[in-house]
Formats: sequence, C-alpha cells, structure tokens
Amino acid sequence: MTKKLAGVYPAIKKDGTEYYRASLTHQKKHISLGSFSTMEAAHHAYLDADKLLRSSSQSITDYNAKTAVLSFEKWVCLVNLRDNGLYFHTPIYLRPNFFYYYLSPKNILKFDIDDLFYYSSHKIMRRNGHLFVSDYGMQVNILNRYGIKNYAVEGRDYRFINGDPTDFRYENIEIINRFFGVSLQETNGQFSYRTKIHVNGDFLVGTYETEIEAAIAYNKAIDCIKKAGVKKNFTPNFIDSISASKYADIYASLKISPKIEHYLAE
Repeated sequence: MTKKLAGVYPAIKKDGTEYYRASLTHQKKHISLGSFSTMEAAHHAYLDADKLLRSSSQSITDYNAKTAVLSFEKWVCLVNLRDNGLYFHTPIYLRPNFFYYYLSPKNILKFDIDDLFYYSSHKIMRRNGHLFVSDYGMQVNILNRYGIKNYAVEGRDYRFINGDPTDFRYENIEIINRFFGVSLQETNGQFSYRTKIHVNGDFLVGTYETEIEAAIAYNKAIDCIKKAGVKKNFTPNFIDSISASKYADIYASLKISPKIEHYLAE
C-alpha cells in the first residue's frame, strides 16, 4: 500500500490516467497548489508552499524557475497571503495605495488600489505585445479600461506621464486624443484639433478650435460619405458631455473640407 504524503490527493482523468493534486490549509483557508504527474512532485509543492507561508526568508524575487515545483503565479499569491493576509487567485502583491501584478518575475504592472477587485477576478494575458483579459467570453484590451481606444498610438493619442508603460495608475495616464479621427496639434504655441477620415486614403476633414468640434466634424463627414453611397462601417464619436440641442447647433455650423465634397462628387 502506497504511503499517503501530506498535502497530496490522487485523482483520475477522464481517460483513466492517474494524477495528483496538491493543496494546503492556511488560516482556515483551503488553497489549491496545482496538479502534478507524480505524488512526489505534488508533495514537494506542498512542502514548498508550507515553508513559504511559515517563513519570511523568501520573497517574490527568490523564485527560481529551474528548481521550483510551484508555478510563479502561485508563488506570488502565497507571498501576498503571507505578507498582507489576503489571498487572490491572480498574481497580485499589495502595496500601500497600489498593487503589483506580476506577469513574470521581470514583467510587473502597477495599478491603483481601485482596480484591485477587477484584476483579482480577471487574469491578464499577453498576446502579440497586447495585454488583455477575458470578460464575458470576450478578449478585452486592458487599455480600454483607461479610455484608450484599440487604434490609439502611444505618444500621439495617450502617454504615460512618468514614462513608465507598465504603470497603469490613473494619475500616470494622460489621454491626448479621445475621439476617432481627432488628433491634437501645436503650431507656434497654438493648439488646435485636426480631423481626418479614411476612405481609400486619408482625407482631412478640417481643423477646429475644440476637441468636441473636431469629434462632431468626424461624425458629419461620416454622414456625408454614407449619403454618397459608400458602403463602409465607420464608428461615430459618442459625445455625452453636451446636450442634444448643443450637438445639433455645432453640427449645423461646422464646415468640412471641400476635398470630401469633391470625393463624393466623383
């Protein structure tokens, strides 16, 4: 009869293959440590987790991928539980007023504490350089959470104030261009907003004093192009900061580039 090892629980896959689960209980909380192909590996994971929780001699930076049985994510979760008394299912480590989210030992994101509930229940994944979460079965770029659109370009449409692109704290994110087709420009110290629309090439819609006018001009250009029979899906700008009547007044008064009219005539 095989001797039972602490923290190890045998299980059977659907195909009949035996494997082993490891878990422990800490401060009356049952914590799963993962699944392993051998009883010895599962027991090793249990011993490593127990040691990590009992002693503060090891930190997140002490993780060694070559020798560790526990996953790095689980390591972070356990260190946070030990140091801060809270267990999350995602690799979060709490700091005063903000927290770290560990994608890897050297790839660490920073978030405001206001985002703790969201990221403790949404795992961040990386694909082709983009960071996203799965939300209701959809892949959602985390930049969207901060008002940054999918097409946005760093430095043109938004910027990280302290220059750190891993720092997603709200005070560090500045949205430069909030609307489709609109970009801020500076000429001799004067700021204005340029609107462009893409139809078989970029067309300049116009240059406007305010961001709202530029956004509405984009919507007006869409309407003109659609009236000409162009079958293309444009996303209009949603503007909720002004009343419907104010929107209508601005829309009626705005002029758009004759180039668009010439295109429509053609």
